[in-house]
Amino acid sequence: MNLEYLNLGEVLNSLRVYKKIEMVDLADNVCSVEDLILFEKGKKYPTLEQLASFADKLNVELNYFFDFSYTSHFNYVKNVFNLIDHYKKQRNYMAISNIIKTEKKNPIFLHASKRQYLLWHEGICSFYLEKNKVLAIQLLRDAIKLTNPSMQNLTESEIDILASIAIIEKDDNNYNDAINLFEEAIKNIDQLPYLIDSKIRIKILYSYAQVLTKVGEYLDSITFCKFGIQTCIDNEVNYQFADLHYQIGENYIKMGNIDSGIEYMNKASFLFETYEDHEYADLVKNEKKKLLGSLTY
Repeated sequence: MNLEYLNLGEVLNSLRVYKKIEMVDLADNVCSVEDLILFEKGKKYPTLEQLASFADKLNVELNYFFDFSYTSHFNYVKNVFNLIDHYKKQRNYMAISNIIKTEKKNPIFLHASKRQYLLWHEGICSFYLEKNKVLAIQLLRDAIKLTNPSMQNLTESEIDILASIAIIEKDDNNYNDAINLFEEAIKNIDQLPYLIDSKIRIKILYSYAQVLTKVGEYLDSITFCKFGIQTCIDNEVNYQFADLHYQIGENYIKMGNIDSGIEYMNKASFLFETYEDHEYADLVKNEKKKLLGSLTY
């Protein structure tokens, strides 16, 4: 067993301090005090025999060190992922990039699924920070291939990464490519026996609807927005619920159905206000004015 992948030093130090055992007493007949200092700082790793001796002196089972360490690692990884998700919502790609640079060499993230998550967001940052779409898409495809070399029968997380490629194509105004990728993502979602995170479907439906609006397929866009709204309702989530109403409103206005368009725009603004997202509520109001002002009769 490679002890370097566990934060044993932190666990050892915390437990020794909690038990009020002096370093010289814990080290006695096990190792030098200097070695124990290095163990606790994570600069050197004890053998299993030494760890067993520490466990005896601390009156814990040997497995305590491993169970605690693995739990700590799980929480650490979860917190890193949550922080990245937080910054992604804010579109703070610089903060995400800094986290990835710090963590990508961390042994905790060597597992394929964890490396995949970091590589996925490294690709996103490559596009939105460096405007390097070629590299971004390559990184995203590499991320999928870490767990699925054939890129067939995608899992939930792999579909999410594919959706990121589609969104990049959308944001780069390559609407036909984006449409094909979104349709591929929807096909893969529909093949899943069960979808754990309904937000993935909602995100894809909303982004796909945006592209359909861009190419003038307003009725189809409305249809997929309504699918998204129903998915929100069925799963009791408000993720992009307001955005979907806005998109329907935009479609109706562009079709010339002004009353329905205003109705949905007002719903979107109200929902954003309910979520206390005043910035987006104001944005909806401004966009509504622009859309209505651009109409020619």
